[in-house]
Amino acid sequence: MTTKEIDVLLVGGGVMSATLGTILNKLDPSLKLTMVERLDQVAHESTDGWNNAGTGHAGYCELNYTPQDENGDVEVNRALAINANFEVSLQLWSALIGSGDLPAPAQFINTTPHISFVWGEDNVEFLRKRWEKLSAHHLFAGMEYSEDHEVLSQWMPLVMKGRNPDDKIAATRIPFGSDVDFGSLTRNLVSSLEKRDQFELLLSNEVSELKKSKSGKWIVKLKDRVSGKSQTIKAGFVFLGAGGGALPLLQKSHIDESKGYGGFPVSGQWLVCQDEDTIKQHHAKVYGKAAIGAPPMSVPHLDTRIINGKPALLFGPFAGFTTKFLKTGSKLDLFKSMRSNNLLPMMDVGIHNMDLTKYLISEVMQSHEDRMESLREYFPNAQSKNWTLAQAGQRVQIIKKEGSAGGKLEFGTELVAAKDGSLAALLGASPGASVAAQAMIEVIERCLASRLDARLDAPLEGSWKNRLKEWIPSYGESLIDNRELLMSTRENTLSVLGLNKA
Repeated sequence: MTTKEIDVLLVGGGVMSATLGTILNKLDPSLKLTMVERLDQVAHESTDGWNNAGTGHAGYCELNYTPQDENGDVEVNRALAINANFEVSLQLWSALIGSGDLPAPAQFINTTPHISFVWGEDNVEFLRKRWEKLSAHHLFAGMEYSEDHEVLSQWMPLVMKGRNPDDKIAATRIPFGSDVDFGSLTRNLVSSLEKRDQFELLLSNEVSELKKSKSGKWIVKLKDRVSGKSQTIKAGFVFLGAGGGALPLLQKSHIDESKGYGGFPVSGQWLVCQDEDTIKQHHAKVYGKAAIGAPPMSVPHLDTRIINGKPALLFGPFAGFTTKFLKTGSKLDLFKSMRSNNLLPMMDVGIHNMDLTKYLISEVMQSHEDRMESLREYFPNAQSKNWTLAQAGQRVQIIKKEGSAGGKLEFGTELVAAKDGSLAALLGASPGASVAAQAMIEVIERCLASRLDARLDAPLEGSWKNRLKEWIPSYGESLIDNRELLMSTRENTLSVLGLNKA
């Protein structure tokens, strides 16, 4: 059996691998890149439009990014960080449109106002505090706030129609929020990469073995899921960007940094509107507060979407419990991931999160009318006959070892990298795809740091840092601290991406 030698192996055909491959190709077109996807097409798991929230997560409307502390103060640091990171994605996409690597923006991103909506005295007070704190920062300049039913009827007519005029409600709104079809985005990125001589896409292939050689390279055995044939690849760097499948692959690597990590799988479902007249009446992403005990991915929202070019209206997601790590995975995934080094943390998380488990199971047991009642809190006149249930994507939340035997359940994302920088895996979920550009830059900074300052020969002169600065003008600087830089880059991205058109 012959062994193919490459520079970088990208495992998983989703937005993370596509983004990393795109950036690396721009930094050094001579790098030999191979992408491996277990399904017969890219962007068909977590990145697919029906499996992904589709929100350009910028902290505008997601209330779980701005929790209240024990004194009732609203904490905004996470929202600021996510917003700044999303701006990095917008800069990269804008540059790729300019270079012809991405098509017209409407094929993957569309202006969709981001609205936070709450009811009840306490929640209204929380939202007011949140608005006061966020709108004072340049990243959230332009955020509007209102408790006026007439104004809110203009922002979100479906939400207000049929609502009691005496209800105590409030909302905030960012008019230049976005809906992103990450499936379409990823397919276009991969299509552009396929035009490069140094890139290869292997579909219907999965990693059967991952082993470090004495030379420091990774020996990766692949199995074709259709023909059953195997092949071997020797790679200098391996990125595991396989969504819920990243944890099992990380465990196959046996790197020290993988020990102690476990996964807590969470499934989801959407209510999907079947009535075209209703779909036309709503144009916004209206996010509310998550139910007590619900995971962050279950923050309810009435959501305008453009999926594969077609408008859609979704509500949810309704969380659920499954032992699968992927939507197309096996019910044995959770059990196969158990190791001696993560068993105690996983058991500890299970014991201390029984309420979460019960909540997820109760969500699965809901009837159609139960789900419709949840929808009617956002859309009072919703008719059951117009909505059907669809399966959303699968997420695997991170379980980390804490202390000698304890475990901690994390709801964000985390980069796990070998100490020699030869392998990296991205675990977790939210905010995920929206911050792919910043996440992949961090992969490069941690694992390929020696290349960042190295001078490169013609025809593309300069260091990787210089080239990153060309593609992402804010690279190396803080958009949180630098108001002028934020304003200039945002003006450009909103214009290029068409997000400044109400």
